[in-house]
Amino acid sequence: MRQPPRRLANVEVLLVGKADVGKPLQDFLASRLGLSRRAAKAIIDGRNVWVNRRCVWIAHHALKTGDTVEMPRAVISAAKRQKGSDVSHKLPAEASPERHHVRVIVQTDFYVVADKPAGIVSCDDPRSVEAILRTQLNEPNLQAVHRLDRDTTGCLLFAKNYEAYLAAVEVFKTHRVAKTYFAIVAGRFEHAHFTIDAPLDGERALSRVSREAAGPDASFLRVRIETGRTNQIRRHLSSIRFPIVGDRTFGLKNARDPRLMTVPRQMLHAATLTLPDPMVKGAEITAHSPLPADFRSTLKLFGMGKRP
Repeated sequence: MRQPPRRLANVEVLLVGKADVGKPLQDFLASRLGLSRRAAKAIIDGRNVWVNRRCVWIAHHALKTGDTVEMPRAVISAAKRQKGSDVSHKLPAEASPERHHVRVIVQTDFYVVADKPAGIVSCDDPRSVEAILRTQLNEPNLQAVHRLDRDTTGCLLFAKNYEAYLAAVEVFKTHRVAKTYFAIVAGRFEHAHFTIDAPLDGERALSRVSREAAGPDASFLRVRIETGRTNQIRRHLSSIRFPIVGDRTFGLKNARDPRLMTVPRQMLHAATLTLPDPMVKGAEITAHSPLPADFRSTLKLFGMGKRP
């Protein structure tokens, strides 16, 4: 006898009846959840909606009788809290209130290493980490030396003035910057060590992967990159069929395991950053960011326990 799909308490399940046949997904969510069409589209754009356990991000997707529509309840709560406000941006699975403070890991006369939170861009936005730190540290010329994706957390380097910025960029070009990332990927990673040497966008890209832990359904990996291509780790791991859990762009499009629908973001964390200080001869900048709470919770969710 066929068993019904496993459900989780923190996932909302909506069944499509005859009255909703052919209705666009956006209108269905707006009606059933009591949201504006704009808020419903923001949820869909955030790739937080699953139809028959397949991630759907097309607002006009036509529904059929018997379809099952699922999404994290945290997403719905976030959308309802923002009702009447600007929700044109994509809602992450666990939207957090607007931040006014970012933790500083290291600060020198010329540089700052910040502990970037999830759900916020690195720079070039009034709500970016860069903008927050300019006010927080009273450093109006602060500038991000590199970037992390909106939902990637961890060590992010900033320069306090343009001269320091240019000097740091030159160091990055010489590949003398050591960056270590942690990632949780779907599937059991059997290799203790693995090197991915595959070009991205016509440029060489090299990622060195080590296994920290592996469960039956997911694995905890350490990744060191020797090049800095756009979305390098996410694309490389996806290319070897171990996509990062929670990655709505390069990750799994089917959620046979319902736990995948509850992961709030891509589980990628920039844990360490080390480079020679570009402005002080013989000195070094080194920073470490501990795993954030949602990362540790996801490890536990997939049976890999607590991690430092």
